[in-house]
Formats: sequence, C-alpha cells, structure tokens
Amino acid sequence: MRFIFALALTLLTVIGTIAVERKPNVVVFLADDAGWGDYSHNGNKQIATTNIDSIAQQGVTMDRFYVCPVCSPTRAEFLTGRYHMRGGVHGVSTGQERLNVDEKTLADALKAAGYATGAFGKWHNGSQWPYHPMARGFNEYFGHSAGHWGEYFDAPLERNGKMISTTGYIVDVCTNEALRFIDEKKDVPFFCYIPFTTPHSPWAAPAENWAQYKDMPITQGATDAKQERAEETRCALAMVKNQDWNVGRVLNKLADLKIVDNTIVLYFSDNGPNSSRYTGGMKGKKGSTDEGGIRSPLFIRWPAQLPAGHTVTQISAAIDLLPTLLSLTKVPRVGDKPLDGRDLSPLLKKESVVWDDRMLFSTWAGKFTVRTQQYRLDAAGKLFDMVNDPGQTTSVNEQQPELTNKLLTAAKAWFEEVSANIPKKVKGTTVDQRSLDVGYPEFPITMLPARDGEPMGKVKRSSNAPNCSYFVNWTATDDSMVWLINVITSGRYQVDMDYTCADPGSTIELSFHDARLQTTVTTLWNPPLNTNQDTIPRPNGESQMKPFKSLDVGVITLQKGAGALTLRALKIPGKSVMDVRRMTLTLLPK
Repeated sequence: MRFIFALALTLLTVIGTIAVERKPNVVVFLADDAGWGDYSHNGNKQIATTNIDSIAQQGVTMDRFYVCPVCSPTRAEFLTGRYHMRGGVHGVSTGQERLNVDEKTLADALKAAGYATGAFGKWHNGSQWPYHPMARGFNEYFGHSAGHWGEYFDAPLERNGKMISTTGYIVDVCTNEALRFIDEKKDVPFFCYIPFTTPHSPWAAPAENWAQYKDMPITQGATDAKQERAEETRCALAMVKNQDWNVGRVLNKLADLKIVDNTIVLYFSDNGPNSSRYTGGMKGKKGSTDEGGIRSPLFIRWPAQLPAGHTVTQISAAIDLLPTLLSLTKVPRVGDKPLDGRDLSPLLKKESVVWDDRMLFSTWAGKFTVRTQQYRLDAAGKLFDMVNDPGQTTSVNEQQPELTNKLLTAAKAWFEEVSANIPKKVKGTTVDQRSLDVGYPEFPITMLPARDGEPMGKVKRSSNAPNCSYFVNWTATDDSMVWLINVITSGRYQVDMDYTCADPGSTIELSFHDARLQTTVTTLWNPPLNTNQDTIPRPNGESQMKPFKSLDVGVITLQKGAGALTLRALKIPGKSVMDVRRMTLTLLPK
C-alpha cells in the first residue's frame, strides 16, 4: 500500500512538474488599419469592443506603443524585432513588401523550440517561397498573402499554397481556421497568429454589424473634422465590431479548453486609421508619421505571469515584440542580426528596473520622424512636446534648439543607415527587381499574381492599387506581361492561369529563355463584376473584382536560372485576349 501511495505521489509530482514546465501558448491578434481610437478601452463611446478590451482589463496596456505608418513594415518589425528597412521591406506591393530571406522570425524561434505554429489571415511579407509564411516558421497558413484583398464575402483564399473557395465573411472564415488549429494543438505549446484583414478597405461589413452602425450619429469626430466621411467611420466601426466578436470566439475557446492561464494573448494594430475618424485628438492617420498615424493599442494578457489592469507608460514599439515574447516564453532567438527592439517583460511584470529614455524612429515615403518619451520631431523637422501638446499644434524648436538638433541628427543618421538596405529602383519598371523564385521541391506551387508582374505595351492593371488587381486591356500582339523569376529546379512545370475572356480564340505564348508554350483560349468566361461585396462604395483606385476561372495552359520545361517569364499573344481574332489575375507554376514530379 505504501508503495502504491509513493508511486502515485511520484506520478503526481512528475505531472505537476510537466504542467509547470510547459511553455506558454502564444496568440497574437493583429488588426489591419484600425486606429488607436477605434476601441472603447481608448475612450471611443461610439463602439463597445468588450472582448478586445478584456485583454487589457485582465492584462497589461502599453500606453504609448508605436508601429509603422503602413501595413507590411509593421508586420516585418513584429516578426523580426528589427526596423523594416533593414530587412528589405520598403513598400506594400509589387514585391517591395518582401522580407529578406536572411531575416529570422518569431515563428522560426518558436517552431525551433517545439511550438506548433500557424498563421490565419493577411500575411503581407511575400507570397512566393521562400518569402511565404510557411518558409518563415509557420507550419501552416490560411488566408491571403497580399496586402489588400478585393473580396470579403465568399473569398478565394489560400490554404498552404493552394487556392480554395470559401463561404462567409473573410474574418469569420479565417478565425474558424484559427479555432480549428487551437483545438488540434491544445496539447502542445502553440503559436497562433491571427492577422485580421479589417477594417482595411474595401468597406465591407457583415449585415448584422452594419445594421448597428449605418444610422449612427457621429458624436466623436476626427481631429481634422472636415476630412471625416461619416459612412466610412460607421463602416470601419462595424468591421471592428465584427473583429471584436471574433476575438471573443478565440478567448472563449481558450477558456473552454482550460488553457487561459498559460496562454499569452496579445492584440495590436499595424498603423493608424485608414480614414479620418476619432483618434483622441492626435494628428495624422494611416500613411502619416505623426502620432495618430503610428500610435497603436497594445494589450497583452497572461494570467499566470502578468498583473491585471496594469498600464505601462514608457514608449515601446513593434520592434519590441519579438524580444519580449521570446523572453516571456523563455525561448532562444533564432538568428544573430542585431535587434532594434527591447525586452519589455520587466515593465510588463512591474519589476523594479532602470529604464533609460530611448529614440523610436519611423519612416514612410522618404519621410522620417523620431519619438522620445516626451517629444516628437516630425517629418518637417518641427519639435513637439507630446506631454503638454499631444495634438502637435505648437512646435517648440525655438525653446529646445539643442534637443531639436540632437534628434534631427540622430534621425538623419538612422534613415541613411537603414536606407542602405533597400534595392535600387530600376527606371521604367514598377515592380521590385528581386526575382521571384520558382520550383522549390518542398513547395512546388508558385503563384504569380498580376501584382508581381510588369504590364507591357497597352496592358495595365485593373486599378491603381496593385495588391488585388488583375491585368486588363490586352488587345495587341505587342502587349505582354512579364514576371522576373528565378527557376530553382530544372524540370517540367504545369501552367495554370486565372482568367476571364470575352473574346475566345486568341493564341497565347508563354516563354522563358528558349522554352515556349502555346495554347488557344477556346472557352468564353465573361462574368459580371461582383455585386455582393461592398457595404459602401470602395475607395477610388481599388479594383472591383469578379469570379475568375482556371485555364490549363499546359506543361513547359524550364531550365534552372533567372530571367523574364513573358506572356504574350500570337493571334487575336477578337477585340481583346483576356483578363489575367494570376499565373500558377507547379513543379511536376520527375
């Protein structure tokens, strides 16, 4: 009997030790184009974001947390702990959003430590392998890799490299996949990254959420009231409300699985609001390096380790998230490039620590700014006391000439340093000149969207915003579309094309060096533009989408090496050839 009792006690001790030593799960929510003022926790009385707010109430709020003025740079900084331009990210489309392959990510580190890793939503740091999320530390991926997606209802989305059809609202669909992942991985440490697509345009919210806001009076306006469009504000809030519901679904799943205490939950946004709306009096919105363009909420909850209701007043930034999460999880970093971020865990835990003031730099479109705990030097070189003048209304350059010069010198030096990593633009081109790799055996499918190709002749994109566009106006044999590719593996490749066609009969040719593949487009496929997508009209410059069909172009043999993959027409019996959204090359088995 004593032996059985001792054995049972030993087993309980071992089980208890395993439970204590199990690393915490990590769930990261990232909003897209939500501003600091879009949450009831931050004083917005026009919306109740109860689930998102609960993360702050049960955890820690970083009161002055900064991201980048636009999407992909913030995502790169979160993933690497380094300023985005160091990793080659210098735009949001046409290949400029790609994170250099020699950069290592938070997911790389967690995966190496035994975590199950999954990303569900908008990626926006490269579409093709080895820029694809599954090459950057994620075991699985579901969502869209572009910075902008034109369909929010019944969207075509990617699952682990293959496009599939979905039913429902895009945020609900991606959250469903995240919930499945959490259910499947609940018995091992997991990293679940949920980068939402909202409230980024197009302006599309589920009917039940829009019904709550479509007639709502605007009682808290934008800092620049003349620029606010009431319908956009209402739709943005409706989209955030849906997002809040989906955050609640994930939090409830953690509670149902009884893993709340040992799960780190983090919520932030990637830039300021994408329209002029309430920001608590701050200047700027998305695309601006002013306070309102780059200040983001950051709420982080971990009941086992972090105090509830705690607010950290020290400035922090997206570059701090990798070192902080690796410190909290006690996971060693993968990669040895110098970090720009700091480990915030002592501040989160209310530990007594000496925390020196710092400079946080931001840049976009050639402009740069620097923030200290009290001051902001803006892109025009004006210095503002952010404690006494949070709206940046009156500069203090004359009162603080030495500080002005110090910050300006530091910002210029920083910008010069990080800019050295940016590829030089080639005259006459619109796409990044880093080639697109094709033919990795471990990831044989390579999608080449119109976004990443160069329209030649009279061919053009369907809108000024390349991210979710397609090639149109293909009317002459002098027209072409070119993708700069690098074939990794010599071999046979299946070629498929997502197309629409109003005038069948054209003969097209795909070429790469000496390789040629020809086919005749025989099938009429000319669907109307979608009418089920927009709650309010989408902004000018965003494509109206339509259903595309897959065309089997055939099989082409490609030899290893770099060059131009060119699509052109040899014969055009009608007015035009076709519209092209995407070409897909699949390396076939030998």
